[in-house]
Amino acid sequence: MSDELAKMFKAMIEQGQEMARSFNPALEHFQVKDFEKLIPTMPKDVMEMWFGKTFNREGLDAKTRLLVTLAALTVLGAHAEPQIRLTIRHALAAGATKREIAEVIWQMSLFGGVPAMQKALDVAQSVFAEFEETDE
Repeated sequence: MSDELAKMFKAMIEQGQEMARSFNPALEHFQVKDFEKLIPTMPKDVMEMWFGKTFNREGLDAKTRLLVTLAALTVLGAHAEPQIRLTIRHALAAGATKREIAEVIWQMSLFGGVPAMQKALDVAQSVFAEFEETDE
């Protein structure tokens, strides 16, 4: 990594830590795996603003964008388990069906391998069970 790139990454990390401190000093040592405890799902309007309108105003809707995100996270495998869980929750909230989610994960077995697909399917099943419990 070049010195310039290393400086940029260092500045980004410092900026993130400063932002976390400004929100709440307890968040200074916040880790991604803790994110789902903080915000299990975002409101649909926030998801649409971030994933639907801000990044691509005339492009993909939130549901499609979340399914594409799930595909990429599935390929990453177990390293992305908290992000997979959060994305599946958001995809369901954005109108994705369980079948669509499962098909996206299955399709990624070609790119991430069967173990990555299996891990994502296991996570999906646990999220589906959470949603069924709340529907009762």
